[in-house]
Amino acid sequence: MIVQQPDVKGGIAAVTSGYYGSRLEEDFDIRYVESYCDKGFVRMVLKAFKAYVRFFFLIRSFKPQLIHMHTSFGGSFYRMQPFLYMAKKRGIPVVDHLHGADFESFYVNASDKKKAKIRKVYGLCSKMIVLSDEWKANMLQVYDSDRIEVVENYCKPQDEGKIEALMEKRFAGKQVLFLGELGKRKGGYDFAKIAEGVLGKDKDVRFVFCGSGSEADEKAIKDSVALAAKDRAVFPGWVRGKDKEKLLEESAVFLLPSYNEGLPMSVLDAMAYGLPVVSTTVGGIPQIVRNGENGYVNKPGDCAAMADSINRILAERAGYIDMSKKSLAIAKGSYSFDVHVKKIEEIYGSVIGEN
Repeated sequence: MIVQQPDVKGGIAAVTSGYYGSRLEEDFDIRYVESYCDKGFVRMVLKAFKAYVRFFFLIRSFKPQLIHMHTSFGGSFYRMQPFLYMAKKRGIPVVDHLHGADFESFYVNASDKKKAKIRKVYGLCSKMIVLSDEWKANMLQVYDSDRIEVVENYCKPQDEGKIEALMEKRFAGKQVLFLGELGKRKGGYDFAKIAEGVLGKDKDVRFVFCGSGSEADEKAIKDSVALAAKDRAVFPGWVRGKDKEKLLEESAVFLLPSYNEGLPMSVLDAMAYGLPVVSTTVGGIPQIVRNGENGYVNKPGDCAAMADSINRILAERAGYIDMSKKSLAIAKGSYSFDVHVKKIEEIYGSVIGEN
């Protein structure tokens, strides 16, 4: 399995980290090859080079029956190709697990030459895993429909009793949480307008924007939020582990105003803790955030609608508790780790069987 270094920020590493020590390792003999880190350009290049060398020897000594690559767009598309070509040269089937977000920039608006290259590269894969039905529709422009499999990302739902015990305190606390990259794609430049709209109707709401981004993005976003929300917003930086769990336990609503997504792990994590979600109609988000049931989805950039959605969720106690319960129920019913692994194992079985 071609993966990112476990401490990389973002959804891909969050997905693959869950495989370590899991049932997947009990049912299949897996070797991991870490091909990417986010510690600077030089270290990133060295990481990729070492991964190619390790992979070259592994496919000769370990002799895998299948390669499972976790990839995205941009630089990831080019980093994955040496693995793909080495595997195909030895007749080893490859499953590409695609976590990309911005299909417009990657393919739709690309030159004809680049489009042909993309189709050729993906055509070498035995199967492609995408994160939602919406992404399957996108990738039909590139890849054969009968070889595309939808496997949603997963979460680890918390105990119902634990979440019910938190609801009253959460509702009273009125804390809105964001987890992710601070930048344009995740809607960071909309934070200020959303916060301003919410606080215009309810001055008790508090915002916690967790994450990091480029120096320029962070400064611009923090400065605009400081003007709009004053002391009602904080930026703790990137959070993990117990710090992240604490924020998920004490927050009332999860906010993700993204412009491009696959199926964000942050939303699933929030639902696993029973949080109603306010997000946008991109990628697979409408599949998991159902309007009026466990939150609201709005058009990207519609800050007034997202602010109104937050105010509506926090306006009435009984409605809030109902949304919270439904968010946890959806996470538990369709997006548990066991459901995810079962689908992955079925794909492994079918590809190995065919070969």
